[in-house]
Amino acid sequence: MIETAQLTDPAVRAFVSAVNAGDRDAFRAALTPDATMSDDGSDRDLHAWAEREMFSASGRMEVVSQADDGRALVADYRSDTWGPMRTTWQFTVSTDGRISRFEAGQA
Repeated sequence: MIETAQLTDPAVRAFVSAVNAGDRDAFRAALTPDATMSDDGSDRDLHAWAEREMFSASGRMEVVSQADDGRALVADYRSDTWGPMRTTWQFTVSTDGRISRFEAGQA
């Protein structure tokens, strides 16, 4: 496993830290105001999805590997809703250093 502090990209590091801490404010701060996302290839309402799949379900990410300068992760994701699963995450980071889009899916 890769410790969150060792993730290469600062925006991705902030995202993972916020998810693992259950910190909604830090999560929103890691994203651009117009950020978008997809789950298994389907676009979703980012904030409704994050509340349901991450925060209300006690979601946690344990990063297994990173690529693309830290903007592509493979992580073991665990939530109260789905239990453990291996997932992939691809992040687009804007020029202001925040995430403008992420794509999550099962690995």
